[in-house]
Amino acid sequence: MISVALVRHAKSDWGDPDLPDHDRPLNERGKRDAPAQAARMVFTGFWPEVILSSTAVRARATAQAFADEFGADVDLQPDLYGASAGVLLRAIETAGLAGAASVMVVAHDPGITDLAYLLSSERIDHMPTCAMAAFDWEDDDWHLIDFAQPVTWWFQPPE
Repeated sequence: MISVALVRHAKSDWGDPDLPDHDRPLNERGKRDAPAQAARMVFTGFWPEVILSSTAVRARATAQAFADEFGADVDLQPDLYGASAGVLLRAIETAGLAGAASVMVVAHDPGITDLAYLLSSERIDHMPTCAMAAFDWEDDDWHLIDFAQPVTWWFQPPE
């Protein structure tokens, strides 16, 4: 069985208009939501072997909250900043083909929502900030995840 979790970065701070988009940190809500969502994920049974993250400050901080909860390392990948669903999918497949059975990716919209939409057979049409979605396939072939239906999936926006 292989598993994928998608997480949109938590809410970011827009307080400094001179700050480049890549460097925007989490706001207070984001700082609360990220660890709370990570704690919720523990109860779903999903346990990431690999956490991939965009290099943007807000994505890195979100990914680190999950890494702290799961005792995992974060693999920062510059290509995930503003990535399309296809780029995200290729990064997930690459991590899976390297030996991971469960991969989490923390990234941005619209790519993260587009990928959730694809994997959920058009049932997830919006990933709000810090939303999580996870998908499981019975087969161990990472090349199948973009067209084979997952056997189970769930979606959890922040509370």
